[in-house]
Amino acid sequence: MKTIYALIAALLWSCAVLGAEEMSPVGLWQTFGEANGKPKSLIEISLNNGALQGKILELYEPEVANPVCDKCDGDKKNQPIIGLAFLWGLKPDGARWRDGHILDPENGKVYSASAELKAQGQQLEVRGFIGFSFVGRSQIWQRYQP
Repeated sequence: MKTIYALIAALLWSCAVLGAEEMSPVGLWQTFGEANGKPKSLIEISLNNGALQGKILELYEPEVANPVCDKCDGDKKNQPIIGLAFLWGLKPDGARWRDGHILDPENGKVYSASAELKAQGQQLEVRGFIGFSFVGRSQIWQRYQP
């Protein structure tokens, strides 16, 4: 009988852990083209010193082979897009992540950023903005299911 209780407890614990992981933005995400809705890139979001950061793992249909961030400034100037840390500093604030930054590799501009999980952790709404959050744009990323 103790074995059955231990098995049930282990099963419940593992379900709780899996549920908690799904409600975290940490993991792999697909982005989609705004014009055509087709998958555009694969992003890895990780936790670094309590803040989220994201890097580009793959571009599905790049316009040129091995693109670089030629419009970026500073240490990101002419860095390969693949492997580029383009999202950083998002800190938890309840169900949202705030006070971060996001780089648009297409124009080299850095925007303030926030993110919020949606659809039971299967979607991530990422918002880039200048100044106030209502002056910007959002994208919905889908959790990657290989």
